[in-house]
Amino acid sequence: MPRWLWITLAALLLATVFAIHSRHGEITRAPGVLAPDDPVQIDIAHGTPFPDGDYSITPLANFSMTARVLSRADYSWDRGAALSPTDFAFGWGRMSDSSVLAGLDISQSGRWYYYQWHTPQPPIPLPEIIHSSANMHMIPADATVRGQIKRVRPGDIVHLEGLLIEARGKDGSTWRSSMSRDDTGDGACEVVYVRSLVVM
Repeated sequence: MPRWLWITLAALLLATVFAIHSRHGEITRAPGVLAPDDPVQIDIAHGTPFPDGDYSITPLANFSMTARVLSRADYSWDRGAALSPTDFAFGWGRMSDSSVLAGLDISQSGRWYYYQWHTPQPPIPLPEIIHSSANMHMIPADATVRGQIKRVRPGDIVHLEGLLIEARGKDGSTWRSSMSRDDTGDGACEVVYVRSLVVM
């Protein structure tokens, strides 16, 4: 292979690695609450199901929020990946403040969101951490939203609008959103059908 071709391929590889790192590398923010308001949820009494691939989607609530992205996890091989390729851990209120987040280790794995602290007490009361942060499964409504989700990095402030939903698969599986910001454990994640997402 000619030397110039090796150089070109190496340059393309480095550019790809840099692009991936830039897309997912965390953005540093100064201390202060960056997303002060709770998400807005308006429940839907009798949502009309609509199809999305191999799933039937039933709206449970209209949902919107402005929040800080604490972490992201991308999935390609698990059961829900075709419907929801990305989870975001979001924070609002004091969970959008860098001075609070500095006292927490935040991670995601297996569609769960984890936080821990290494001091006798968490930086803010535990009920506030629970109320002001959540792991959310993102279901892009279309290719435009899918592209927007791909570009989001931890540290971004995003505004999203969409639906909390229940998804029923042709295989009989069900994925139902949490309807509360104060629950924890299995079933506490929001399943969000995202109609728009903007990085602020």
